[in-house]
This record gives sequence, C-alpha cells and structure tokens, in this order.
Amino acid sequence: MTLDRIVLAFAGAMVLLSVILTVLVHPQFVWLTVFVGLNMVQSAFTGFCPAAMAFKAFGVKPGCAF
Repeated sequence: MTLDRIVLAFAGAMVLLSVILTVLVHPQFVWLTVFVGLNMVQSAFTGFCPAAMAFKAFGVKPGCAF
C-alpha cells in the first residue's frame, strides 16, 4: 500500500472516529472533524501533509501525490 492510500485511509478513519465520538461521547468532538477536513483542504492546495510526513518517517513506500 502506498503512502497516498494510507493517508486517505487514515483521514477517512479519523473522520469516522470523530463522528462516532461526537455522537456517543460529547458534541465538542465535532471540532476534530473540522480539523481533519481543514487539513485535507490545505493539503490539497499546498501539498503539505503532516500525516504523510509521519508515515514516510515510518518507512511507508511513497506514492505519486506525497
């Protein structure tokens, strides 16, 4: 699995997790969803993705986007 797919899977998992936490734990967890969404948008425009940098440090095979 390439870095691109791992970053997309991680972002999707974080969105799902934050929605579950918002419903089951506390409504303020919606801010985690907002943070992940904003990070995805800024990554699309700038190419800078902290998650991609972290996964790359763990030795994940790079893809064409990151």
